[in-house]
Amino acid sequence: MPVPTRVSLPGASCGGNEPAASLGALYQMVSTTATDYWNDSCSLEELAYAIERGAVGATTNPTIVYEVLRKEMYLWRDRIAELIAENRRFTEDEVTWRLIEEMAARAAALLLPIFEREGGRKGRLSIQTNPKFYRDAARITEQAAHFAGLAPNMQVKIPVTQAGVQAIEEATARGVSVNATVCFTVPQAVAVAEAVERGLARREGAALATSTMAPVCTIMVGRLDDWVQVLIKRDGILTDPSYSHWAGIACLKHAYQIFGERGYRVRLLAAAYRHHRHWTEFIGGDIVLTIPYPWQRLFNESDLEVVERMNERVPKEVVSELYRRFPDFRRAYDIDGMVPEEFDSFGATRRTLRSFIGSYQDLVALVRDFMLPNPDLTTQEGSTGR
Repeated sequence: MPVPTRVSLPGASCGGNEPAASLGALYQMVSTTATDYWNDSCSLEELAYAIERGAVGATTNPTIVYEVLRKEMYLWRDRIAELIAENRRFTEDEVTWRLIEEMAARAAALLLPIFEREGGRKGRLSIQTNPKFYRDAARITEQAAHFAGLAPNMQVKIPVTQAGVQAIEEATARGVSVNATVCFTVPQAVAVAEAVERGLARREGAALATSTMAPVCTIMVGRLDDWVQVLIKRDGILTDPSYSHWAGIACLKHAYQIFGERGYRVRLLAAAYRHHRHWTEFIGGDIVLTIPYPWQRLFNESDLEVVERMNERVPKEVVSELYRRFPDFRRAYDIDGMVPEEFDSFGATRRTLRSFIGSYQDLVALVRDFMLPNPDLTTQEGSTGR
């Protein structure tokens, strides 16, 4: 597999009309460094904004899909009703997954020109497997293979649980470009990279193509920060309050160093933004940043300088204090801090899986309101009664 390169940007702007200088800091970043960015949403409006400013991908999860539906229901209301009418034996879960698939495919279509221009290395839409499958490698793998067939530029998100690591190898061997998610730590990232390498080797041993595959490993930097903050409050740890905001950055930079030394063919991706350093500290790295739309707007309209900082170390005193005071930071930072059998019980993993499963249930409940409108709240004509 070739090493990822910076995106080829057409002309002065992606849209052809707007001067490059007016497109903001993120466009400047992708134009002048090896760092790429994605839109952290399948919202069509947000994705169009991001693509014009140099974004080369997009991602979804149950929380994102639910939020997009609430914002863009006018685009999907009629289609939800059609899905229910056309598939009269579908359960609410089946309707929900068909809706998720169609939302992903529609967003993937916006990225298809980038995918074709970049030979499959960029321009993909990440769709997440069912978070309830986190303990079942076979079900994750089968759903991943199904999702990969929805569009030529689909990427599939698989959680970095014990079963998820097995599924990542198997899905990769089947030719699926994976996006490892529910990942916060160096040992998880290394386990992903090793699983992908095994899967790629199996394909190469069978004389199957790998050149257009584009595996990535997400490190949810903000969610690791969140977990450290929970530990501070839960366990009564007195420390510099700013240090927790460096936990995810420190782990991603450590993983980046290891990936470079070992030559892994997986690209790291930073996700879960909480503050501007989750952008500025990674500029210049050969990585992907998946950035929510509100943060894109803030960065593009700010006076923050686009300066390469990926190879700058996190302050030594910060890492030392986190390492000394937080056993879970040691587990997250050390390459051998955890084994796969421990991934499922890590605090950030449990919190994130609970969040994703909860958001999925919210999404199913939204679909249920279309299938079985609450009679206490609607008139016979279907309008809301008060």
